[in-house]
Amino acid sequence: MRERKDHLDGLAISLLGVCCLFWAGQQILIKVTLTEIPPLWQAGLRFAGAALLLLVWCRVRGIALWTRDGTGKAGLIAGLLFAAEFACIYLGLQDTSASRVTVFLYTSPFWMALLLPRFVPGEHLRAWQWAGLVLAFGGVAVAFAEGFQGPAAGPNQLRGDALALASGCFWGLTTLTIRTTRLAEASAEKLLLYQVGVTALVAPLLSLALGEGGHFSYSASAWAATGLLAVVGSFASLLVWMWLLRHYPATRMASFAFLTPVLTLVMGVALLGEPLTLNLVLALAGVVAGIVLVNRRSTPPAAPAQGPAA
Repeated sequence: MRERKDHLDGLAISLLGVCCLFWAGQQILIKVTLTEIPPLWQAGLRFAGAALLLLVWCRVRGIALWTRDGTGKAGLIAGLLFAAEFACIYLGLQDTSASRVTVFLYTSPFWMALLLPRFVPGEHLRAWQWAGLVLAFGGVAVAFAEGFQGPAAGPNQLRGDALALASGCFWGLTTLTIRTTRLAEASAEKLLLYQVGVTALVAPLLSLALGEGGHFSYSASAWAATGLLAVVGSFASLLVWMWLLRHYPATRMASFAFLTPVLTLVMGVALLGEPLTLNLVLALAGVVAGIVLVNRRSTPPAAPAQGPAA
């Protein structure tokens, strides 16, 4: 039996903070690299590199990946959902801004919070925790209000926004699949391999179907960005995320991840000299307050009668 906690402790918060810091710049790296590498071909290169790294990691550490444990069907479903999420992200970034993609992507906690309690009673959110989710998402919306009020990013803005919203839905469904099937007992490495491995196979096929015409002659900066996304974005940080999912409440983790889009703005202020606006301050306050509410612990009530564990 693996220990599972009902709240985020110091270790979880520290790991999530580091992951969120990198994820804050992911959409920017992808969008910049799209000027050279087509979206789905770029995704294929990224996840192929991540899958190779993961295989080497498991070989060195002696982690078994190919044992029969009954997770194959669920792993394929999770992998396809994960591939769909990133296909929507990469394609959406062609038509809309990185900040808007981030806003819609982070609707995933709402999809997950709505569905997960129906399968995992322990993930039930209380009224103040729902208020925390709404408050956190409201903070994110405030942070990007100026972008919404500005001119459209392009003629296909609506299509890009729709793809970004779909990516959030697919993210939530991926987490739901992991938590409600035998994948919940799989190792973090095997769980991640299902996702990056399937995406490494699916993305190039989609790229070929769309006639993107990918090749390998790109600039050093484009390869560096893709490599960084593969090593940190699709290997190290996702391996940590998968491990956390197996030990901590998914809905609490998802609410914490609301920090990512706000950190994107903070990085802009610190690194690019962008102005520190009132919207940003309000957004940070909303996200922090939302995280506090969602992670608030109450006095445990008397144990209710319940059915057998799934």
